[in-house]
Amino acid sequence: MALRFEVLGRFNRARAAHLTLPHFVCETPLFMPVGTQGTIKGLTTNQLEEIGCQIILGNTYHLALRPTSELIDELGGLHKFMNWPRAMLTDSGGFQMVSLLHLADITEKGVTFQSPVDGKPMLLTPEESIQIQNRIGADIIMALDDVVRTIITGPRIEEAMYRTLRWIDRCIAAHKRPHEQNLFGIVQGGLDPVLRDICVRGLVDRNLPGYAIGGLAGGEDKDSFWRVVAQCTAALPEDKPRYVMGVGYPLDIVVCSALGADMYDCVYPTRTARFGTALVPEGLLKLKNRAMSDDTRPIDPACACMVCKNYTRAYIHSLVTKDAMGSQLLSYHNLYYMMQLSRNLHSSIVQGRFPEFVCNFLQKMFPKGDIPEWVCNAMEVAGIDISSCCAPFPSAQD
Repeated sequence: MALRFEVLGRFNRARAAHLTLPHFVCETPLFMPVGTQGTIKGLTTNQLEEIGCQIILGNTYHLALRPTSELIDELGGLHKFMNWPRAMLTDSGGFQMVSLLHLADITEKGVTFQSPVDGKPMLLTPEESIQIQNRIGADIIMALDDVVRTIITGPRIEEAMYRTLRWIDRCIAAHKRPHEQNLFGIVQGGLDPVLRDICVRGLVDRNLPGYAIGGLAGGEDKDSFWRVVAQCTAALPEDKPRYVMGVGYPLDIVVCSALGADMYDCVYPTRTARFGTALVPEGLLKLKNRAMSDDTRPIDPACACMVCKNYTRAYIHSLVTKDAMGSQLLSYHNLYYMMQLSRNLHSSIVQGRFPEFVCNFLQKMFPKGDIPEWVCNAMEVAGIDISSCCAPFPSAQD
């Protein structure tokens, strides 16, 4: 095991910790930006350090296609290749196959898909996924799991969960660098509490360095989403990191952190930036709107980032979707917002003022007190009293 997880503070289920990885000591809760091809679109590694980014995520599938894991290995690993001194996590490649390739076929052997290069059938096995990730060299590597969208029901969900457990053993056996790279298992089981429970227990029995909650953020309703997170975090070990995959909305991160999760990743902050949208405490600010054309305020007057210190809404409005600089500035601001959110979660838990932080966050986002019912339900389970920022009758709107 190449990590240490030390809890520094708690509030009921929420926890703040030091996660010591081979390349960096991280503070949780934390958000990980996604750098598909070994780059966070539009930002340099220096800028990522400057905004306080601790771990970035690389996509195994894309990196294996180009520049190839063999070349990355030859050139000293992905850290050196992209000049990133801090921590890194790679996914297994399975999700891309299923989401990008309509012709992916999953069998017991692995995932068969058509090569996007020459159209020939290719097979990604659990063993090969781990070999590729061993060559890339990230601090945290993910097991290949059988990915099913949450909205699917029936026997396919059960099949995928049991296969994920069989494949974890193949991943463990194939993992050649356990003292330098941490293999995380992924809890599957759809929205079925019984299947999720079997999967959690099976993975915990394998005593892995950390655990991810997979198969969410795929279109399920928010009530089902938070209940799966709550069930899994309650059953996973106290002394290991818990990673909810694919979660990037600030509200979801606050709710999941209250329920005891530690790590998140998503393309959302940078993708929404490329569409001209900024993340602000009130929710979203659409810079494309005509009202922005002569607005001389910064994106967020309370934000300390380089973009908010130097540029007006009017300037960014004039660039957005026309010039690459627009999406670069918005990506910088949005990731700064996510890093600041992570820091605030961490410090408020450590300093024993987490409920105040949550109420403050919700008051800014829902000034009328119309906090969605699912958030109220989740906070009740998390033991956080948000009655002071709720309207008397919370609306059932999602």
